[in-house]
Amino acid sequence: MLKTVEAFIREQDLIPAGSTVLCAVSGGADSIAMLHALYRLRDRLGFALAAAHYNHRLRGAESDRDQRFVEQFVQLCCGEHRRQDGCVLPAVPLYTGSGDVAGQARLRGTGIEETAREMRYSFLRQAAAEAEADLIATAHTASDNVETILFHLARGSGLRGLGGILPKREEIIRPLLTVTRREVEDYLFHHSLPHMEDSSNRNDGYTRNRIRHQVLPVLEDVSPGFLARMADTAALLRADEACLTGLARELADRAVPEGGGLAADAASIAAAPDPIASRALRLLLGRLWGGDQNCSAVHLNALLKLCRGEDPSAQLYLPHGTNARRSYEKLLLVPRLGPIPLEEGALPLPGALDCGPWHISCTPEDYRDQPQGPWDFWLDQAAVPALALRPRRTGDRLTPAGRLGKTVKKWMIEEKLPRFQRDILPVFHCGGRVAAVAGLGPDRSFAALPGRPAWHIKIDSLE
Repeated sequence: MLKTVEAFIREQDLIPAGSTVLCAVSGGADSIAMLHALYRLRDRLGFALAAAHYNHRLRGAESDRDQRFVEQFVQLCCGEHRRQDGCVLPAVPLYTGSGDVAGQARLRGTGIEETAREMRYSFLRQAAAEAEADLIATAHTASDNVETILFHLARGSGLRGLGGILPKREEIIRPLLTVTRREVEDYLFHHSLPHMEDSSNRNDGYTRNRIRHQVLPVLEDVSPGFLARMADTAALLRADEACLTGLARELADRAVPEGGGLAADAASIAAAPDPIASRALRLLLGRLWGGDQNCSAVHLNALLKLCRGEDPSAQLYLPHGTNARRSYEKLLLVPRLGPIPLEEGALPLPGALDCGPWHISCTPEDYRDQPQGPWDFWLDQAAVPALALRPRRTGDRLTPAGRLGKTVKKWMIEEKLPRFQRDILPVFHCGGRVAAVAGLGPDRSFAALPGRPAWHIKIDSLE
């Protein structure tokens, strides 16, 4: 397995020399094998290594057991190493974090798996910043990749979904992507490495587990070597997707800023083949939405129909408060205007206020360590005798609990808040200091403490 991982890292240039890699370690077989392999390869490939573990607190004592195991494994198996020439390689530092995933899922109204992923990656990026790591390594294997492809195929997907998991996306790398689960198990057995089993992996109530336990064995039995061939097929499909996206990017790059949004030549998009035109539109929306390109096929088809239609002033509504309009030969993608512009003013404590496109309510409640989110949070009453609202200003800073301080602008970019929304998000300030920001949550200096009187702030969109 080690040779396979090294060859893949070199082939894909996943870890440039001089990098620092943060290895995400759950304690399961795949992540333990990855950590051990990277620990052995760090000197040969010239990179530094750190590890991180996130406790989702979903399995009670079992989740805590996994965290203790990871802490012990890193301490015992990833310590300081002296080379034959006397040079000492440092021990691998471990960063740990935890969160109430179930509580946040209820608060957000999202699924457990989606919420867990968002919270885990948020922690990993914060840990990477603390470790000064350039890259975050996750233990997705070839088996995971095939499961993902089959899942997308069952739901209906284009090339992007059928290409499976990317070897590298932004700062995330997957060094085990050409390694099967059987090879991982053989590696652990050969090196006598322990690992933890997640009991939820046996629960066929999860779609991915049903694919793993029921579908893949049948396909492998019908056609031995299915896993390896699917991995090769996925690589070919990713190359095709990259080619089409490159052509689409050339088309999207012709768009220019206008009216707080983007203006593109509708005729050029209309004349392009559907695979290129739809990708160009997705890229344009991604630029407006802070990198988020999640737009349904229904919306993309409607947008392409708008470009190809004959009505010179047609329009349609898109997600994230975006309007698409024809202005004769131009396609305009612009933010939808809120009911009123965001203006400065005091927030009644307690009370409620319609401020721009937002309805903000404030009620007095004792804080009981409830889950907090960017749109629903608690501020300490003693620290907040008065609260006012305004748009963000240059230099505004926010330091969320357990995270490093950054400018509000950087937080908005990092959290992928849509660009058109950033200037209409209310900033809550007290005594000249930023206490909280809608969409980002409270500053730790003003955050509520358990058992203390607090202001419960809820922010809802009026759109």
